[in-house]
Amino acid sequence: MGSISPPTSQEVYYLSLNDAGHPDVPGGYIYLPAPTDPAYIVRFAIEGTSSICREGSLWVNIPQKGEKFDRHAFREFKLHPDFNQTLYVDVPIYFAGAFAFYTTYTPLPDFSSTVAAPPKPTKTATFYIDVEPKLTVNGTVLPIDSLSIFSVISKLMGQYPNDWERHLRGIGQREYNMVHFTPLMQRGSSNSPYSMYDQLTFDPACFPNGEKDVATMISSMEKNHGLLGLTDVVWNHTANNSKWLEAHPEAGYNLETAPWLEAALELDNALLQYGTDLAKYGLPTELKSADDLQRVMEGMQPHCLDLVNIWEYYVVKVSRDAQAAVDAWMSGLTKADSQVDGAKQWSLTQRVEFLRENALNGRDEFAGRFHRNVDPNVAAALLTSVLGHGDINRQQTALETATAWLKALNVVYYREYDADVAIIKQQVQDRVRYLRLDHDGPRLGPINKEHAFIESYFTRLPLNETTRKHNPKALFLVNNGWVWAADAMRDNAGSSSRAYLRRQVIVWGDCVKLRYGRSPEDNPYLWDFMTRYTRLMAKYFAGFRIDNCHSTPLHVAEYLLDQARNVRPDLAVFAELFTGDEKMDYIFVKRLGLSALIREAMQAWSTQEVSRLVHMHSGRPIGSFEVDTISSSKNTKPSPASNGISDSLAAVNGSLAEKTEIVHNIRESPVHALFMDCTHDNEVPAQKRDARDTLPNAALVNMCACATGSVMGYDEIYPKLIDLVSEPRLYHSSFSDHEVTIGAGRGGIGRIKKLLNQIHTFMGRHGYDETFIHHEGEYITVHRMHPKARKGYFTVAHTAFPGYGEGHGSLTPVHLGGTKAKLVGSWKLEVDASESAKQAVYNDESFLRGLPSAVSQLLGVSLENKADEAVITMPSHFPPGSIAIFETWIPGAEHSEGLDQYVTSGGTQAFAECSLIDLNFILYRSEPEERDASGGKDGVYAVPGHGSLVYAGLQGWWSCLRDVVRYNKLGHPICNHLREGTWPMDYIVGRMERMSKRKGYTSLSDPAAWLRSRFDAVRNIPSFLRPRYFALVVQAAYDAAWARGMELMSDDVQFGQGFLQSLAMVSVQMTGYMPSASLVPFESVPSMAAGLPHFSSSWARCWGRDIFISLRGLYLATGRYTDAHSHIMAFASVLKHGMIPNLLSDGKLPRYNSRDSIWFFMQCIQDYTKMVPNGLDILKEKVDRRFLPYDDTYFEFDDPRAYSQKSTIEEIIQETLQRHATGLSFREANAGPNLDMQMKDEGFNIEIHVDWKTGIIFGGNQSNCGTWMDKMGESDRAGSRGVPGTPRDGAPIEITGLLASTLTWLAELHEQGQYQFQGVTIEDGDPITFKAWASKLQDSFERCYYVPQDPSQDGSYDVNSAIVNRRGIYKDLYRSGKEYEDYQLRPNFPIAMTVAPHLFTPEKALGALEMADKHLRGPTGMATLDPSDLNYRPYYINSEDSTDFATSKGRNYHQGPEWIWPTGFFLRALLKFDLMRKTTKAEKTEAFQQITRRLEGCKIAIRESPWAGLAELTQKNGEFCGDSSPTQCWSAGCLMDLFYDAKDFARE
Repeated sequence: MGSISPPTSQEVYYLSLNDAGHPDVPGGYIYLPAPTDPAYIVRFAIEGTSSICREGSLWVNIPQKGEKFDRHAFREFKLHPDFNQTLYVDVPIYFAGAFAFYTTYTPLPDFSSTVAAPPKPTKTATFYIDVEPKLTVNGTVLPIDSLSIFSVISKLMGQYPNDWERHLRGIGQREYNMVHFTPLMQRGSSNSPYSMYDQLTFDPACFPNGEKDVATMISSMEKNHGLLGLTDVVWNHTANNSKWLEAHPEAGYNLETAPWLEAALELDNALLQYGTDLAKYGLPTELKSADDLQRVMEGMQPHCLDLVNIWEYYVVKVSRDAQAAVDAWMSGLTKADSQVDGAKQWSLTQRVEFLRENALNGRDEFAGRFHRNVDPNVAAALLTSVLGHGDINRQQTALETATAWLKALNVVYYREYDADVAIIKQQVQDRVRYLRLDHDGPRLGPINKEHAFIESYFTRLPLNETTRKHNPKALFLVNNGWVWAADAMRDNAGSSSRAYLRRQVIVWGDCVKLRYGRSPEDNPYLWDFMTRYTRLMAKYFAGFRIDNCHSTPLHVAEYLLDQARNVRPDLAVFAELFTGDEKMDYIFVKRLGLSALIREAMQAWSTQEVSRLVHMHSGRPIGSFEVDTISSSKNTKPSPASNGISDSLAAVNGSLAEKTEIVHNIRESPVHALFMDCTHDNEVPAQKRDARDTLPNAALVNMCACATGSVMGYDEIYPKLIDLVSEPRLYHSSFSDHEVTIGAGRGGIGRIKKLLNQIHTFMGRHGYDETFIHHEGEYITVHRMHPKARKGYFTVAHTAFPGYGEGHGSLTPVHLGGTKAKLVGSWKLEVDASESAKQAVYNDESFLRGLPSAVSQLLGVSLENKADEAVITMPSHFPPGSIAIFETWIPGAEHSEGLDQYVTSGGTQAFAECSLIDLNFILYRSEPEERDASGGKDGVYAVPGHGSLVYAGLQGWWSCLRDVVRYNKLGHPICNHLREGTWPMDYIVGRMERMSKRKGYTSLSDPAAWLRSRFDAVRNIPSFLRPRYFALVVQAAYDAAWARGMELMSDDVQFGQGFLQSLAMVSVQMTGYMPSASLVPFESVPSMAAGLPHFSSSWARCWGRDIFISLRGLYLATGRYTDAHSHIMAFASVLKHGMIPNLLSDGKLPRYNSRDSIWFFMQCIQDYTKMVPNGLDILKEKVDRRFLPYDDTYFEFDDPRAYSQKSTIEEIIQETLQRHATGLSFREANAGPNLDMQMKDEGFNIEIHVDWKTGIIFGGNQSNCGTWMDKMGESDRAGSRGVPGTPRDGAPIEITGLLASTLTWLAELHEQGQYQFQGVTIEDGDPITFKAWASKLQDSFERCYYVPQDPSQDGSYDVNSAIVNRRGIYKDLYRSGKEYEDYQLRPNFPIAMTVAPHLFTPEKALGALEMADKHLRGPTGMATLDPSDLNYRPYYINSEDSTDFATSKGRNYHQGPEWIWPTGFFLRALLKFDLMRKTTKAEKTEAFQQITRRLEGCKIAIRESPWAGLAELTQKNGEFCGDSSPTQCWSAGCLMDLFYDAKDFARE
């Protein structure tokens, strides 16, 4: 976690919730650092109209300052929807613990054009936030990862204070900082610390003064020895002789509280009796061989199992239930009669299954003998159906019939019994073999009263005055234990488990399992008693170790931990958790707020496995990327380089004070570990490995970036695991009796352990969380360092496993690049592990002692600090059991400001003068653009093994680095490339410096200088750190450039949500200087590219249609009014034939072949006048005309006539309308193969006219394609050359809508005196006003275009019923050359709806939109053709040259593939018409949320795209299309339009 920032800053942990209310954190585990002063904040970020905002609330149980935590007390934060912004809820963290949150909301219903029943309110799952406790000792803060914990078996410490204080002093001298005590309470009859007699009484043998001694000890530990206390808490069992059980047997599982255990008790009794009677049956009472065991097992069936008749717990009692059924039949007492009609024809199996499903009681229970029974009335109904009504003469027949049914019914249960008996036999055999025969078992010897045949599963309470008050069934209490590979969430003694009957429990005979039930109400005494015990422990101890956490009911542990944290909020909680399932581990960790899980180094069986465990607990690799903190202020938005933190910072629950914020991403976190070199449950190195491994094992564990621990006896080199139950001797340690100084010495490794603990705690406290582990033969090296200061420690360990002898092979010399090192020390451990030495230790009857041992200094370690590296060579004598420790530092990372701080600071100032055009160069530039701008010299950078970046600018680098940084992919090719050299730095700096010297780019000099200085600072650091620092510089520059871009955008963008900002930055992507493409022929002017990289330079860059579909969103909605103005003026200047060119070509060679471009252009002028301050002024502005007004004559751009005349924009508009009103008929200039090699000759002929009956404009022919669906057939093989895929001649619906919009606007302007012309003159010379023309369109539109849902209404519309494919839609075309094409459902009608909603009946419009939503809408784009159409071909492959007429050479470009830009118009129309029918605030919110839901695919696409844009198109269902332009101007622009509309709608 990040370090504490200065008081002037506010630390924020950013927690984004997705549309379903789930936290957007990899792995879902949220682990936050200890509380700080001032408190840091968790910032919940929720998109303003996500589904959970619909009548939504966020609920958190994080307490406010001064409040106590109550798990069930959730605070509500209402979520007020806002389409354009992200909502924030800031919650300060004042306490450690496990906190929860969830959201409630009313789910968004499926969109419908009709009224649908509203969904019911719902609640998300509960999610958890774990906050690390803040531990302090003598005023020093100890993060969890800095803990060095020392375990003791408390009863072996002797008596307090003398024995204990001596040992505690020795522990403290070794620089441990926490002591783990096994339970300190009064023990039960077994003398096991974990079998507590009285949970409220401290062990009087250790603490004569009871609680007073404990209080004194804890105080002395901290003040005198620098130690915190940690104790085991045992919640799931108590000693079998606990006196309080006699008064409260309901605290356990007995036959009264758990009647399903009756069969298990019967079997337990029988097995015990069988063991007693073995001799009586002539069976061996001492098992000496497998044959003996086999004989005993063979006798178990006749002499045990057959005697108790356990099968009776499984089956129905046939005689009883058959007679009861017949009696009911005779009495006419039947039920379920209707269900047995026809039963006379049923088979036996059918009748039996009917009874099982409808009549069987106790089917899923396991209670007393013959508890399963058949309802006689249901059985009687079945008898009636088969035999007729009750008849005394057929009574015997009925009894035989019912008996047969019930016997058949029992077959399944006898099989169930047989299966369980097989398990019972196997479990008993395996357990007896382990106890009596196995070499690694206890080999208990003869079967007798002391060592029974089996371990009893039950404690039998004694009969006395207290217990006689209870039901005798309450006096048999089940003992606790564990089951191999059991479900940790299942109660093994519960009603759904047969583990005790099947003998699957490895039982602890001295412990009674406690039964809590679901809540305190189920067992009040037990909950109260254990609460008092838990609070007592929390009163004194800084930490808990939950014994057998995996078998403690989660809800119980939650409750008791809540009680403990109310006493001690900063409680560290550790657990042994053996669920066998990492996902299950996470459940326990999250819900309980576990600080760490206990992990054991002694589980490793080889050097390789030790290396794996050390690697697992060693934090992040050295050189890891920094994803944690992003500096920002309340008025500065971080960029997407901050992993998506790019939104405004206005909190839902109140704005914070203006201050710098340090925003942390909540990074993916593993479960934290307490890594023990040895626990009190582990065999020691002298047993499991080689005693010499004690030293290297300890050194390796202490180098890990997690809490670490050891156990009394490990440092002393005890020869074997201590039996914590039966061991009577007390601890002895030479380190408890003498001053402990660092260095060589006898009596164990305590002196070196002091150094190891010092280093471990120091690194943990100061955030040394990067590590590199190397395994080579018997050697393991660990280098751990600070991620910023780059200081560290390097350890070489020669492990010692059986067979290593004096060692095999040496360690290859270690080269630490760019590093300096200093030897701290090197030592070896020698141990006398001979049998005689062990025996001498065992013979001490009073004290536990270690084996004779000595740690001695090793000489000869070679350390050579060269100019560019440190070389470490181990001496020839470095035997197993040796270690060497070095202190390291990296000179190249030393900087007066701190290298991290320096390379990431100053960017904002460096980029402060950049324009948006500068940012186009800084951030973007695709390969063709870069080549064009450099005269072919430069291109994008190619990373070996990865490929070419998509952009030459910073976005190209960041797109490559984004996931590398987020997921720490240090093996990525870009990292390898950076380690090999500094070429990427040279490229970035060189590119910027060269461009800064060019005219118009002088503002790049500051960013270039900043980049050079930052890269110069990291050039000389070790190569393994280069990827990290390169990424830091690139990210800082990217952030600064992005922030500058936001500053230059409109307020709506600056303070809008991240998706909106990403869309807005596409305007920067697409707009820049390009030598080969300008808006005018005589000077270089920034121009908009249609898409990258395919439409980025030369003639392919500027498309009239694409620009004016995009301009409203990319320029007007972002506040880029100057760019909008220049593009409008440039295209106005090239008006000809009443049209603007489809291809501009600088104005030199414009091509006039698109019928729709002019109408998108007209719409943009209208939008400009409405959206730009004083926008109407543009109408009076003049442009130089490339061609002569009202003259179709073509001439070259350098002809004297070119640009010789001027027109105002008002005159341009009027000329456009007038030329269309009188009709257009011309042949394209320069027509022929040189202009278009695919086009047939007739395709060059352009015809446009108005049908004055309707006012609709018609045009085109079957050989050209004058709208955006402009794919021309190109394949000779398929015979499609010159045949358009989608000619769309006639009257395309979007042109009609755009025309209506323009006419309505001009009519209004004229009435307001803002436009001088009233109308136009038509072909016959008669005038017509704009208002009249618009009225014709209004009157005829739906008659011409609508296809009614009801065929009976066809007569009211211009519909050919015979060729209608889908109803309730608007035609795509009117009167085209192929009539069936009129009736195709395509995504063009929403364009008309958006610009001219007055043409549509709202109900019909919504119905058509619903059709499009259902049939055309894909994850990101809109299918260009109805999937039910015979021409539907949704996969576009332009390179395909087949014989398929429909698809060859990509002729199906617009026949099914899903294009993104129509999505914007569709969603605008959907929102507009949906809002028309909404009246309440909640209903209107729903309309916005329907849109939000449909944007999810686009949000994912722009976030994941390396191009940081939205593609031109996808294949079916959003599948990737390799021939699509990966970022297209109109795809982003049309969605920007949506947000602009939404803002206006919300205001209304």
